[in-house]
Amino acid sequence: MNPSRLLLLPLLALPLAPSTPARSLDPSPLAAELDARVAEAGERLVAWRRHLHQHPELSNREAETARFVAERLREMGLEPRTGVAGHGVVAVIDGGRPGATVALRADLDALPVAEQVDLPFASRATGVYEGRTVPVMHACGHDGHMAMLLAAAEALAGVRERLPGRVVLLFQPAEEGVPIEEQPAGAERMVAEGVLDDPPVEAVFGLHLFAGQTARTIGYRSGPALASADRFEIVVEGVQTHGSKPWAGIDPIVVGAEIVGALQTIVSRQIDLTHEPAVVTVGQFEAGVRNNIIPDRARLVGTIRAYDEGMRDAIHARLRRIAEKTAEGHGAVARVAIERGYPVTVNDPELTRRMLPTLERLAPGAVFEVAKNTGAEDFSYYARRVPGLFLSLGVTPAGQEASAAPNHSPRFFLDESALPVGARALAHLAADYLAAAAAPGRR
Repeated sequence: MNPSRLLLLPLLALPLAPSTPARSLDPSPLAAELDARVAEAGERLVAWRRHLHQHPELSNREAETARFVAERLREMGLEPRTGVAGHGVVAVIDGGRPGATVALRADLDALPVAEQVDLPFASRATGVYEGRTVPVMHACGHDGHMAMLLAAAEALAGVRERLPGRVVLLFQPAEEGVPIEEQPAGAERMVAEGVLDDPPVEAVFGLHLFAGQTARTIGYRSGPALASADRFEIVVEGVQTHGSKPWAGIDPIVVGAEIVGALQTIVSRQIDLTHEPAVVTVGQFEAGVRNNIIPDRARLVGTIRAYDEGMRDAIHARLRRIAEKTAEGHGAVARVAIERGYPVTVNDPELTRRMLPTLERLAPGAVFEVAKNTGAEDFSYYARRVPGLFLSLGVTPAGQEASAAPNHSPRFFLDESALPVGARALAHLAADYLAAAAAPGRR
């Protein structure tokens, strides 16, 4: 999960097919067969994940990853479409009866991280990132996401004649973000290229592996779940002078420091935190080359996180005003650029309610409501077009949650016992949604 500058899409109010919770409290014969098929795929599921882990590729560079995924889908008797939004792969499982259409999503890309986990299948891959050769690692669990969706696809394809509708499989590139010159990318580009339109998707499901959450537990949250993520850059232009005569120039470091302090008041004093939380962080402050020279410029770079689009816009306006007016008060100039990244990821409340019985059947006693997460995910682009449900799946062994290395860490570790739970969740969410949509009086 990582922000990039992306174009906002309009929110379309599309109806949900089911009007009652998915009927999944008692396992049906189809549910039992899906479980059996995921269990039978256990060794393949782990082997797929380990192969993908050992051969990671950076965002918009996932050529071999996409080829591997497409080959596995063809082995299942599917006809994948490749080259979607760059290296994306899309396949459709056509059910034996007419009905609704749902989508399941996984992401393909890895991160510029040097693996520090001692595994026989540890990554030794490299790639080019920002013009430099860097190590590459699946440090955010995308290898597990792909493997779980492949296992779910295999299970669903094996029972396709009994499915009332279609399942669209979305293997998406570039979730971790790309350079500005390669945008749009990832989910935004997938949506723009029509992956939700042909066939028309009515609901979309996804899940993410999380370190620090107990392995094999499933977390959900209705409404805003993951934050929007925007990047800002403030360049303060002063007047260079000798460090011994500060009065002869305009010190951009002092101005920049005052701006950093003033920006903290946006969250603490200027927005209504009883509505939604927010974050404004300055992560870079660059200025000067020598101890006795006051430079002519300072550069501040940071991130903005929000859970409400109106608050997001308000924070942007306040940040710009504070930077510009603070600089003006000192006789300097502040030039502000804000790059809009991923929107807020919102789980459709009604879809969440309707599918909760499915989750509780899959993992009895291990399904819980999670807190908001200030990370960002471009799953948000799918969920802005159709009702979406994005879940978290724990991958940390019990008792190790507090000490687990987080996602994006070189020590990120995935307990593979969680993978069948995720595969079952994807398969059952799709099957139960289609079954509820096909129930008499529901279409």
